[in-house]
Amino acid sequence: MNSIRQALDEATTTLAAAGIDSARVDAEYLAAHIAGVDRARLLFVEPDATFFAGYSDVVARRAQRIPLQHLIGTAAFGPVEVHVGPGVFIPRPETEALLEWAMNQPLPSSPVIVDLCTGSGALALALAHTWPQAQVVAVEKSPEALVYARRNCAGSTVEVLEADVTVPSLLSDRTGTVDLLVSNPPYIPDGADLDPEVIDHDPAGALFGGPDGMSVIVPIIALAARLLRPGGKLGIEHDDTTADQVVAALDRDGTFGDITARRDLTGRPRFVTATRR
Repeated sequence: MNSIRQALDEATTTLAAAGIDSARVDAEYLAAHIAGVDRARLLFVEPDATFFAGYSDVVARRAQRIPLQHLIGTAAFGPVEVHVGPGVFIPRPETEALLEWAMNQPLPSSPVIVDLCTGSGALALALAHTWPQAQVVAVEKSPEALVYARRNCAGSTVEVLEADVTVPSLLSDRTGTVDLLVSNPPYIPDGADLDPEVIDHDPAGALFGGPDGMSVIVPIIALAARLLRPGGKLGIEHDDTTADQVVAALDRDGTFGDITARRDLTGRPRFVTATRR
């Protein structure tokens, strides 16, 4: 038990020195992964030489700013856990604010839900978990991300569709039928300064949304205007510098009402919601 504690202390020091803010938490998750136990049971593990060798290796790799989720192979998101790795965007706690909003919408018992730019499928899968009778369509264009989305959504009610969300005719058979549309699209303005875990490991196509971060968001708003039924709900995540631009885009022609800029769990502007008039 003392050896586990000592290993955790040393790993925490190493990760903190590498500039990782969540050093202790990451140290514990990595140790639990190597030991093959839940994090809560970590201190009950009796480690052996194999554990320490494996732990030393993953700590060293994490210190190189390889994402924690790539090292353990999964990411928790709301009520679900998804497989992630190189080639797919890692779902992050900030997006759970959008998920929480979506989960609290008064939808029909068998709603039609669309998740655009689904990436790993995390948001779509979490919403399918909330509404087991829902028709959930998850759209993604990246072949690498689709591998993960299909793996994560296998056995669920989520339909994974390979398509480009900027194509105006997308989901033409769903026009006027969608109860809830959500998206965590590429929205970071080109040239933004990002942490190594993001810029070096998340796919650029899932991050950057043009010079102003709006190049994918604007087509999504047009798509939502066609797909949503009257009274249907829309939630779009955005960069913390572009809330006003997203609100303005939604307010442009009177299609949407109840337009609301919302903040994430850290208090930063993170997503905008609206209702189809």
